[in-house]
Amino acid sequence: MKKVVFGLLVICGCCAKLTAQQKDSVAYVQDKPFEVQNLNEVVVSDSRFQLKRENSGKTVIQIGSKELEANRGRSVAELINTKSGIEVNGTRSYAGQNLTVFARGGNNRQVLVIIDGIQVSDPSNVNAEYDLRLLNTNQIESIEILKGAASTLYGNAAATAVINITTKKANKEGTALEVLSSIGTNQSQDDQNYNLADFSNTVTFSAKQDRFSVLASGGHQFTNGLSAAVGEEEDPFSRIEGTVKLGYQFSERFTVTASAFYNKLNADFDNGFPIEDADFSFDSEQSRFGLSSTYAYKNGSLNFNGAFNQITRSFQSSFPSAFDSESLVLDLFNKYTFNNRFYTIAGLNLIDNTTLFSEEQNTTSIDPYANVVYVSDFGLNLNAGVRLNNHSEYGSNFIYNFNPSYVFGIGEGYLKFLGSYATSFIAPNLSQLFGPFGPNPDLDPEENTTLEGGLEYRPSEKFRISALYFNRSEEGRIDFVTINPDTFESQYQNLEETVDFNGVEVELNVTPVANLNLVANYTYTDAENGLALRIPQSKVNASVAYDFSAKTYVSLSYQSVSDRTDIDFAAFSQVDLDAFSLLNLYVKHDINDTIGFFFALDNVFNETYVEVTDFTTRGRNMRLGMRLQF
Repeated sequence: MKKVVFGLLVICGCCAKLTAQQKDSVAYVQDKPFEVQNLNEVVVSDSRFQLKRENSGKTVIQIGSKELEANRGRSVAELINTKSGIEVNGTRSYAGQNLTVFARGGNNRQVLVIIDGIQVSDPSNVNAEYDLRLLNTNQIESIEILKGAASTLYGNAAATAVINITTKKANKEGTALEVLSSIGTNQSQDDQNYNLADFSNTVTFSAKQDRFSVLASGGHQFTNGLSAAVGEEEDPFSRIEGTVKLGYQFSERFTVTASAFYNKLNADFDNGFPIEDADFSFDSEQSRFGLSSTYAYKNGSLNFNGAFNQITRSFQSSFPSAFDSESLVLDLFNKYTFNNRFYTIAGLNLIDNTTLFSEEQNTTSIDPYANVVYVSDFGLNLNAGVRLNNHSEYGSNFIYNFNPSYVFGIGEGYLKFLGSYATSFIAPNLSQLFGPFGPNPDLDPEENTTLEGGLEYRPSEKFRISALYFNRSEEGRIDFVTINPDTFESQYQNLEETVDFNGVEVELNVTPVANLNLVANYTYTDAENGLALRIPQSKVNASVAYDFSAKTYVSLSYQSVSDRTDIDFAAFSQVDLDAFSLLNLYVKHDINDTIGFFFALDNVFNETYVEVTDFTTRGRNMRLGMRLQF
């Protein structure tokens, strides 16, 4: 099937190329939404069009190139962990710690990661999530985080958040070479020895001439110095990655980009039950090959994103295991704008997942979808969409969203009221359907319904505040259930009860004086039956940044996390984890356009706290880095 699909894609690409080369009596007009490039802030993820933020019915979080450059040396997970509504557990522990993304009370399987327009996941993983440890911040151009149900546009797992990542590409004519290197410590609160134990390097080459562009990037990280579990033995972590992107503009209408990504992780880890130092190890290797193209025509464009991903994982422990999986993702969609008021998308999304357990297992989804955005000239905005999920195992599933907002102009800015009612789904993954532990081929998808309401006030570019209330309901949650208490036989099943979550998210962004920026957010999350393990009920993030000059930047960031609960597996009892607060310092100075330095001091006061019971957390640590650009 995959060979047939790729063959059809090649034929379609050749036909599009021939069409693009034909004469057309109508002058070429780029998609209307792209005319807002001169605006200070546009959002993409909630509609797939570049629209003014004021016309968006969501409070989309943007992490642009400037913020990424101001956080060199930090991981993608650490950056995401500073945003409202999100807690990434594991970012404060040893480098190889598993990462769990909690968004609005949910977990990993309810968060979708998209890279360059492609849904990425691991079909062999019990939660099917993408491993954020694979990402190198230095290879990323921008990140948008869309919170809430978004399955109509993005499909499976887009239930609590979509993390939309765009990687770098060659944009400027000529050639460029960038080298980023850093060294740092990796120590706990009780062992402040300041030995160098964290090393990271990234080299990126880009070139662009006329219609052709190329970018090649390679990186490596090695971290040692901490034991995974509280103990003496050090557990190293290493990552290597490589990226190649080739782009060609066949005509002013037709462009194609081909890409290849390679990532490899190696990490030692310790025994979780009983908790003890152990010579266990883990490795993961992923290869992804992608192809994207855009054929533009008057008032619209035909777009294609496709990728083939292969993943192998193995665990060397008391219970060794190995997994081999692959996925094919195709997304073909047409964008069309009517009268600068209606922005429409109609598309077809295909995902084919395969994993080798005792035998090869496979699932396929084929989803048609449509979305429309209406932007009026009197303040009303509407975003609505539908998707019909067709799954090879459980059948069909209908998803929809309705997202109105209304904007009042205030001087140079606006006051926006927004609301949303949307459904989403989380398909049972291959491990739950056919895996080695308690599989159930009769599982249905989990269903989420999210209701949101809030406002955003932005009187000028120097001040923005937003507040949002959400209520999320889970039906058919998939859980590992004991079905025979005598033999402890267990199986994955859809739970009958409904689980409800609600919360408040507040964001503030202020520039009180020139070059000084204050950013803060607060999140409150609650659940009818209590939050899951390690999810804080309240969380505060705040930062103050000052540009002393065009070359010197300094920031202080603060994070406060409330009490959480966890499980002490030594006693099989629930434990309370105390609240904690962390303060981080970051300094960046560019000597000239060629060379620059950055310095980070994390956990300035060496706060003692626990992120995961019986596992090591990071104390005060420092990092020094250098950037060379030619």
